[in-house]
Amino acid sequence: MAPRVFRFLGRWWHSPTIRFRLLLTFGAIACFSIALLAGARFNVCAPVGACPSIASLESYDPDQASKVYAADGRLITDFGLQRRTVVSFKQISPAVIAAFLSTEDRRFYQHGGIDFIRVFGSVKSILQGKRLQGFSTITMQLAGNLWPDQIDRSQRSGFAGVSRKLREARMALEIERNYPKDKVLELYLNQINLGNGAYGVEAASLRYFGKTARQVNVAEAAMLAAIPKAPTRYNPRRNPDFAVQRRNLIINLLRDHGKLAPESAEAWKAYPLALSSRSDFTGVGDYFVEYARQVLQARFGGDLYRSGLRVYTTLDLDMQQAAERAIETQLTRVEEDAKAYGKFPHRTFRQYLEKRDPDADEGDQGPYSPYLQGAIVTVEARTGYIRALVGGRDFADSKFNRATQAARQAGSTFKPFVYAAALEAGYRLSDIYEDSPVEIEIPDQPPWAPKNYDLKYRGNLSMREGLYDSRNTIAVKVGMDVGIGAVIKEAAAAGITSRIPRVPSIFIGAAEVTPLEITAAYATFANLGVRVAPTAILRVEDAAGNIIWQPETKQTRVMDPEHAWLILDGLRDVMRKGTASGLMPRAGINLPAGGKTGTTNDGMDVWFIGFTPDLVTGVWMGFDKKQVIMSNAQGGRLAAPAWGLMMKDVYERRRVPSPWALPDGVTSVIIDRTTGFLAGPGCPSTNVGPEFYYPGTEPTERCSAHQ
Repeated sequence: MAPRVFRFLGRWWHSPTIRFRLLLTFGAIACFSIALLAGARFNVCAPVGACPSIASLESYDPDQASKVYAADGRLITDFGLQRRTVVSFKQISPAVIAAFLSTEDRRFYQHGGIDFIRVFGSVKSILQGKRLQGFSTITMQLAGNLWPDQIDRSQRSGFAGVSRKLREARMALEIERNYPKDKVLELYLNQINLGNGAYGVEAASLRYFGKTARQVNVAEAAMLAAIPKAPTRYNPRRNPDFAVQRRNLIINLLRDHGKLAPESAEAWKAYPLALSSRSDFTGVGDYFVEYARQVLQARFGGDLYRSGLRVYTTLDLDMQQAAERAIETQLTRVEEDAKAYGKFPHRTFRQYLEKRDPDADEGDQGPYSPYLQGAIVTVEARTGYIRALVGGRDFADSKFNRATQAARQAGSTFKPFVYAAALEAGYRLSDIYEDSPVEIEIPDQPPWAPKNYDLKYRGNLSMREGLYDSRNTIAVKVGMDVGIGAVIKEAAAAGITSRIPRVPSIFIGAAEVTPLEITAAYATFANLGVRVAPTAILRVEDAAGNIIWQPETKQTRVMDPEHAWLILDGLRDVMRKGTASGLMPRAGINLPAGGKTGTTNDGMDVWFIGFTPDLVTGVWMGFDKKQVIMSNAQGGRLAAPAWGLMMKDVYERRRVPSPWALPDGVTSVIIDRTTGFLAGPGCPSTNVGPEFYYPGTEPTERCSAHQ
């Protein structure tokens, strides 16, 4: 070791710049080493309580976590500080021990808690212009993992970082004075975070491979040792390619350190990644689970994490996985299929993952992500049960829940509330409006002149056509006739809880809503006028099985069945001949369904909300920090296909529901669609067809335009 160091220093000594950097580096390291020794023994624990007590290790006993189940009783995850199965040192495979020592602390059995050789080993990396290499030993890592409140390992720079490092070093020295090496390593291997909700090698071995830590082979042991560097990136269930690459790197380390023969190392690198079937569904529905956790914590507080509650949620695991597959598949297509969608002008999610620093802490960029995001929510129409919820593409990278927290402009998905208000005010779907430029005077502001998304005008159209073809000018004219107050009242009655500004632009979706609230509001249409409150919890039992909370299903009739069926039929036309007319044939499905596309004028948000008689599903896509998604960004092009993918998946396992029944009071007459009057003998057959009416609003005058 010493000759190599001197030869290395001799090569660099002739350069004045490097000589200065060398002296500066040695000085800094010497000072830091002295600080480690002095601080670890003296003032690092001032004020009192800054360092934990070593005695707490003797009574360490984690609280009992609460189990979280899907609606069918399958285990999803648990809520607790840590999930682990503690095993003794003798119950851990020697391959596991060798893999972790080669990766994390090669000289573990030679140092006393601080490895000063690794401290000095940072010199070469600094001289080469690289960043300072870490030198935390296994014992130092154990200290940070055992006492995260006093030793916050996320503090990496400045005075706080130095102070944390000193406390970590002090506790490492004290641990090694009180416990033998094997016991220290046992504590570490039972404590470490190994991703996918598993803490400790026993829980991780069972979770990933379906075997105990004593039974794993060399390749599996190397995989376990690969995970701590970045538990999400190297999670073999989430990112198998990345995980195998790092596993093989660790097998190479075992070879280089003399723990494996070269031929054995090559054989183990070729070993296939064979993961066990899930014993639970941790990693599925992360955003739903976090939403449910927030609801439960508000009610049960800290007992949620230590009282062993049994929580039964509304989540349908099969539907959730279908939603996750659908939204990610469609987002990837938008980003990468230039032939189908045109050039995507931003960095893709795949490119983000490839260039992201694997050593960075999870979520370093904060709650918002720089890549295209999406959300999807499915609510059971009759009950309001949330059956699936996806709040983003990678929960570990960004925990911001776009399904419940992101307030975005609703775009044209808000228009059904405008038309519903008009129908309840006595207007009819056959009433004619002119699709033409409109200008509205606004006090103390320039006139507002909204345009259609295609910048074209089609002349006289019925309200039904204006709805299913999403003509902005007609929605604005209908809204102005009905009144802003009536439209806001209609939306609030359906379940929109966000504040709606009293401005004309709400008629075409200027109001901001969350995907969950507007999806649940569409259940009012699917239920023929009955609003339901969305809920994620079926019941909560205590550890003895007693039900201690069971939320009631809240159903409120807010619209009579006749008017609700009329707006429902208009929304079915969106699927039959409107802005989403080709959706179901392209998806290969045939369902009784209605829906509405939505696109903001600036192309920053695209939506599709579709529903069947039993399920309502909303899809949103956009960037967290608002920007134009791409050229020709429309809800029907970008968001709607995700709904089609999910519904195809869902209804392959689910009975297709019967169509909505026509309420007894709704009447039907044959009209001339260009005038809205009863069809006359001279009306062209292409203009003639049935239209539905609330009782007493049917036209009585016969069309005379074609006589």
